[in-house]
Amino acid sequence: MNLTKLRIIGEANEIAEIIWDEVIGWDYFCKGTIGKQLVRAADSISANLSEGYGRYTIPERIRFVYYSRGSLCETINWIQKTKKRKLISPAQADLLSGQLDTLSIKIISISIHSKLLGI
Repeated sequence: MNLTKLRIIGEANEIAEIIWDEVIGWDYFCKGTIGKQLVRAADSISANLSEGYGRYTIPERIRFVYYSRGSLCETINWIQKTKKRKLISPAQADLLSGQLDTLSIKIISISIHSKLLGI
C-alpha cells in the first residue's frame, strides 16, 4: 500500500465531513438543491481515489484519479455558489476552497507520479 494515497483519501474524507456538517443544518430547499449535489461531489473525491487505487492497470488507476479531480472541481464550484447564496460564511468557504486547492495539487502529483513510474 502506498501511504501517500491513503493519506490523500483521508484528507478528502475530512473535507467531505466538514461539508456534510455544514449542509446537514440547512433547510429542506437548500439541502435538496445545492446541498445534495455538494455532498455527492465532495464524497466522490475520495470514492474515486479509492476505486482507482483498487484497479489493476495503470490507465484505469489514472482514469479514476482524473474522475476524482473532476469531482474536486465540481465541489469547488458548489462551494462558490454556497458562498454567493450566503449558505456558508465567506471564511468557511475560503477555508474549504484552500483545502481543496491543496488537495488538487496532491491529486495532480499522483497522476503524474503514476504515469512516470507506472504504478
